Amino acid sequence: MAQLQGTIAVPGGNVWFKRVGGGPGLPLLAVHGGPGLPHNYLGSLERLADEREVIFWDQLGCGKSERPSNTELWTMERSVAEMNAVAAALGLNRFHIFGNSWGGMLAQQYALDVASGAVSLTISNSIASIPQFSDMVARLKSELDPTVQSAIERHEAAGTTYAAEYQDAIRTWNETYLCRVRPWPPELVEAFRNSGTQIFKTMFGPSDFHIVGTIRSWNVFDRLAEITLPTLILAGRFDECVPEHMWEMHQRIGGSRFELFESSAHMPFIEEPDRFDRVMRAFLRLHDSPRAR
Repeated sequence: MAQLQGTIAVPGGNVWFKRVGGGPGLPLLAVHGGPGLPHNYLGSLERLADEREVIFWDQLGCGKSERPSNTELWTMERSVAEMNAVAAALGLNRFHIFGNSWGGMLAQQYALDVASGAVSLTISNSIASIPQFSDMVARLKSELDPTVQSAIERHEAAGTTYAAEYQDAIRTWNETYLCRVRPWPPELVEAFRNSGTQIFKTMFGPSDFHIVGTIRSWNVFDRLAEITLPTLILAGRFDECVPEHMWEMHQRIGGSRFELFESSAHMPFIEEPDRFDRVMRAFLRLHDSPRAR
């Protein structure tokens, strides 16, 4: 399958991108999560590249992109400017957006604040409010085995998150609420290996349980009605971004479509690939036409 790679100058440095495949459909721009978890784990989206070009990039601070040391770069506003620079440099006049997790947050902010050539928006396993997300993860943590809860809380309080006991507890969390496929596929393992820890710590904080970074107050929940793009919302039954929250997002985005993946946590493209592909292909085809909405 044809691939093209290169770099793009964005505010703060240079980022790496890859364009894969082609076909009659409009391009799909894939926005990865984290912040700081590079594009690798979204490799499943290459399955869609037989119908359209699929475009990946590693956001500044992770993966194959530059990793500047200036922590003042790690804000939502600069991330939106980066996404806008990527779309402009790649000449994306009419395109679909797919954002997973943090990428879904960034995609929402982009759709709200940037006049672009986007024709559709897919929000995959994401949130519209960090304060609400903090409540979600606190509740989900309380439902874990007490020994796992205790390990997380003790080591985070002591600053000993390098301890094997803490790492085992976080592995339990990840295998429960992030990806339930065993073992994790190589592309997901590789993404975690090449993640940008500085950008995550600066924007989020030390962990999902202590969000004290630059986006700690981020909340577009009350602005969702402003999103006018055709929107697909993908939720997982076991997701840390709980499906009830994503259903409420759907209720606020006029004309949006909601799909719940009953056997998935945070990554239905890995956990339920056949159904994911069917849903995505149908949605993207429907909105390839300028008269689709």
